[in-house]
Amino acid sequence: MSSIENAQELIAKRAAGELTDSSVVNLGIGIPTFVAKYIEDDRIHFHTENGLLGVSEAAEIDPNLVNAGKLPVGERIGAAFFDSAASFGMIRGGHVDCAILGALQVDEKGRIANWAIPGKNIIGVGGAMDLLVGAKKVIVTTTHTTKDGASKLMKACTFPITSTRSVDMIITELAVFKVVDRQLVLTELMPGATLDDVKMKTDASFIEGSCLA
Repeated sequence: MSSIENAQELIAKRAAGELTDSSVVNLGIGIPTFVAKYIEDDRIHFHTENGLLGVSEAAEIDPNLVNAGKLPVGERIGAAFFDSAASFGMIRGGHVDCAILGALQVDEKGRIANWAIPGKNIIGVGGAMDLLVGAKKVIVTTTHTTKDGASKLMKACTFPITSTRSVDMIITELAVFKVVDRQLVLTELMPGATLDDVKMKTDASFIEGSCLA
């Protein structure tokens, strides 16, 4: 397993630790899809915006069923199928308890850019805008830097932001941040990371939480 894959699994496992109550959870494309591997609680019901509640990431996947990222998935006992209009109605109506999304960039107010890169063709925004508006809690999972080493946690996003809503939490392979009053608060260092690592690789301003004192 490469260092990038190790980082992604570390991030996904930490995000899974936030899902402790009975809830409907939507997993975005990329790192968020790994979160399901670390959930054994039957009270967590995974939702996909193309019309399935009760997604299973188990080995018994059905090649005829896909999630919003077009990856094959399975269905849990009691799963429900519906059209995408009903699925987005669930999101917009506030019936998704938590959305875990990937991000290209995050600004120091906790707003994310995850749907467009200027000059590049991308399929579309998918459900990200709706989830940022409708989900009760939004967690972002992303590597701390790009492949070139540039910080993804920036003073201001250079890509188009997905929504004016700030997310609730950001998890990288180096740190966990909560967004409080539109400010990033560093609440936790990930295994092997130091405060100096985080400071060196974070362009955005942030507050050190009391738990780090």
